[in-house]
Amino acid sequence: MKRMLEKQLLEWKESKRRKPLILRGARQVGKTWLVENILAREFENFVKIDLEKMNNLHIYFEGELDPKRIVNYLELSTEPITPGKTLLFLDEIQACPRAITALRYFYEDMPELHVIAAGSLLEFAFGEISVPVGRVQYMHVYPMSFYEYLNAIRGKSLAEESLKHPDNVDEHVQNMLLEELRRYFFIGGMPECVKTFSDSGSMLETFKVQSEIIESYRDDFSKYKPHVDPACLDAVLLSCAKSVGNQLIYTKLDDGHTGQTNRKAFNLLNKAGVLKKIPSANPSGLPLGASANQKRFKASILDIGLMQRLCRTPVDLELQRNDLLSMFRGKLAEQYVAQELLAHHGPELFYWSRDARGSSAEVDYLLTFSGKIYPIEVKSGAAGSLKSLHILLQKYPNCPRGLVLYDGTYKTLPEQKLEYLPLYSAGGMSG
Repeated sequence: MKRMLEKQLLEWKESKRRKPLILRGARQVGKTWLVENILAREFENFVKIDLEKMNNLHIYFEGELDPKRIVNYLELSTEPITPGKTLLFLDEIQACPRAITALRYFYEDMPELHVIAAGSLLEFAFGEISVPVGRVQYMHVYPMSFYEYLNAIRGKSLAEESLKHPDNVDEHVQNMLLEELRRYFFIGGMPECVKTFSDSGSMLETFKVQSEIIESYRDDFSKYKPHVDPACLDAVLLSCAKSVGNQLIYTKLDDGHTGQTNRKAFNLLNKAGVLKKIPSANPSGLPLGASANQKRFKASILDIGLMQRLCRTPVDLELQRNDLLSMFRGKLAEQYVAQELLAHHGPELFYWSRDARGSSAEVDYLLTFSGKIYPIEVKSGAAGSLKSLHILLQKYPNCPRGLVLYDGTYKTLPEQKLEYLPLYSAGGMSG
């Protein structure tokens, strides 16, 4: 299965300014697969140290963090590690926080050795150590995007069409992509789920894998126990999955716990990459993060397939709906767009909520292309129903136009500063 990050990994390998690289992301999004199947092939030797399984090696990261000493000890348990020829992979590095600290010394004292690390729940490990700021690089790994899913299921040709501007894509092909998107809504982008569907063609088999992944996340919740009750984590995750697209209030996430406990659970799930906090922001200028209101926020889930499984959506009924935007009351569409924007455009995502007292005006997402801010609305219906988007465009003339993602083919309404894009094209949008 081809992943978009392959090119960036190979660029890291060849870079003269290379630093140790940490792959970040939730469990089972494909971090280890990328290293073993893409990057490892570029080296004469590949040494993998799984610090969760091989906890007897943690002792090598105690005391003085001299990389030459560490490498000499690791070689005793593995094989020769030769700078320039060997890729050293520290997997599940969160299990040994001192190994994260050691990365700075690999950068300073052994820069010729290619060192890559991967882990989930990294933020918890960061709380125990001095993070080597400026001495390591980070790369975020997300579930497979719609483009990556298409490449695996339908082949490169159709996948490439999904990233083209829809004005350059035949209407028949646009409709083909929208129909394939209907399946992606339920299969999602977790690599094991995509592989299961590719191999078996069975959604039921894929749903079993999704349930197994969710259970593995719930097993992880026990590791958060000193911080928050696992039952609260489970309840907050389910509540957020059912509330995608809605503004959230901590006190309402789980009636069985206080707002403060719910907030702690939400923040832990956000740190673990299982959900993503999306704050409101003011589109008057860049960077959007400077105006972000952390008290007014929405959330998306890691993966659309896991979301529909968590919510137990009646798949047979939802697949019969003609309009993708009506599926699960539009929540699957909003989740899909958030997931695509994160995968293609980076780890930050915002939306707009009007500050005026009593106002309910809200636009689904804000995104930056080439130094310009574009409001994005996920809608079915006529332009006249896009009241909030019109309010934003009038209030913030610095926004060139509004982008409307809908279950239809490409069209523009220049007099209203609107561009209608087929829903599948969320990842390929640009200014």
